[in-house]
Amino acid sequence: MTVIGWIILGLLAGAIAKFLLPGRDPGGLVGTTLIGIAGAFIGGWISARWLDHPVSKDFYDGATWAAAIGGSLVLLVAYRLLFGNSRD
Repeated sequence: MTVIGWIILGLLAGAIAKFLLPGRDPGGLVGTTLIGIAGAFIGGWISARWLDHPVSKDFYDGATWAAAIGGSLVLLVAYRLLFGNSRD
């Protein structure tokens, strides 16, 4: 996949992570979207580096999607823990 493909995957993974983990986010929609993109990159890197599953060149690979969504969920939880009370 190209960088554009990872960005699109990140946008979708961020939306899915937001759906799976509803609630108020400190960054709103833009913050959640950026977290989704970063989570897709980090999830893909972790998958290739430590889980011995190289990133597929196919956009529709289930393991690639799972890594992107998992990375987005981890970053979203960490972001909420660090900055969760900033909108009060």
